[in-house]
Amino acid sequence: MRENMKIRKAELKDLSRIAEIFVFNNRINYFPIFHEEAYSFGEMQVVPMIDQYFKKEEILNRIYVYDDGIIRDFTEINGTEICKLYVDPCLQNNGVGHALITFVIEKFDADHLWALEKNTRAIAFYNRTDFGGQDETAGSRNDRISAGIKTMRARRAFCPSCKIKAGENGLVF
Repeated sequence: MRENMKIRKAELKDLSRIAEIFVFNNRINYFPIFHEEAYSFGEMQVVPMIDQYFKKEEILNRIYVYDDGIIRDFTEINGTEICKLYVDPCLQNNGVGHALITFVIEKFDADHLWALEKNTRAIAFYNRTDFGGQDETAGSRNDRISAGIKTMRARRAFCPSCKIKAGENGLVF
């Protein structure tokens, strides 16, 4: 883990980096599932993603970033649900995603999230964090969290609190 780690609430000045991480991850992880070129490389662009989603006050207020001079990842939390957790693909496998998920579990008592069942990399990551840990005590916090990974099918998926639908044409806001 980085010594100068700083997890903080996102600010307007962070939105281009947040949207860049989001768009890049979606192209890498969801294009192979949905095969929707028009959406992935046409509609899904950084500036529209900022204007249509991330810039909304109610969304921006729920976003936290890992910033050590470079914004490496971000998460959106709504209540106890992790709506989004994205690490820049070039900066993965350095502990920053784990740091951010640990932060939201501790600060917000996060206990569930949604993942496309075909997004096996994300599910494997979540299983390596507290979301996948099992405690021997029945009904423990770890049991509750590990039960919180909810998978959804690629053709008809919906994240209720985030208002994001993954349908035949990709992710829809």
